[in-house]
Amino acid sequence: MRIALIAHDGKKADMVHFLSGFKDRLLGADVRLFATGTTGSHIERAGFEVEKLMSGPYGGDAQIAAMAAEKKLDLVIFFRDPLDKHPHEPDVQMLMRICDVHNIPLATNLASANLMFKQITTDFQDGK
Repeated sequence: MRIALIAHDGKKADMVHFLSGFKDRLLGADVRLFATGTTGSHIERAGFEVEKLMSGPYGGDAQIAAMAAEKKLDLVIFFRDPLDKHPHEPDVQMLMRICDVHNIPLATNLASANLMFKQITTDFQDGK
């Protein structure tokens, strides 16, 4: 399972808290985590192994979109801050469109990410 993780600045703490809730289940599973630069640094400090890409505004969102288009991702978790302006909004929209075009599951908030992770981590435990 290859999972991309992105969080806008106001949501990075939420991402770390979210992942920490699944830490025991993720650490023993065959999961590769990818993240945009700053988000990846936060995730790394929380004790996860993560492959860091560029920071979102510098092309990280586009890198993840390219991975999705090439079928190199199974899931994208992107905690967006819908109440703030982002200079790289076209990249964000492109990433969401690519996930839709290539049928890559995309969670953009805590509720949808929880549902997806509960399912996949249950599958890990069941050996699926």
